[in-house]
Amino acid sequence: MDVKGNADPAPMSRTSAERVSDREIVVTCTINGPARLVFEAFTTADLFRQWWVPKSLGLMLLSCEIDARVGGKYRLVFRHGDSTMAFYGTYTEVVPYSRLAWTNEESGEDGAVTTASFEEETGRTLLVLRDRYATKEAADAGMASGAYDGMSETFGQLDELLAG
Repeated sequence: MDVKGNADPAPMSRTSAERVSDREIVVTCTINGPARLVFEAFTTADLFRQWWVPKSLGLMLLSCEIDARVGGKYRLVFRHGDSTMAFYGTYTEVVPYSRLAWTNEESGEDGAVTTASFEEETGRTLLVLRDRYATKEAADAGMASGAYDGMSETFGQLDELLAG
């Protein structure tokens, strides 16, 4: 990917995950790349599989299917050791280069709805992910799961992909 015109090659801003209400967790970071490329990295399976999995966790992404349109589905299958796990859902909102929303159906009724916004300024993209859970208990479990712990590494890998 070519990201000519970036403001400078400074490393990505610190990624933060914050509990903003009983049912909502917000992850914020700045990616060194224009919103168009960051959005494409979220919605194109060949790109997504290159950056989404934190390398330090020992996970392997076995398959990645993305149909990024309203009503389209996604499915990610991972291996960790001898076990496999699948994450899947449906896109509920797709506004090219600015907003995505999807369900996280693998958790049943407790699954979060994730909304991603992409706001570009001077060649960088402020990425805000909002996970809204059905209940406080589901949000507690989401925070306790460690799912947010690898976000800084994950988005660092996206920065590396965009720089390459």
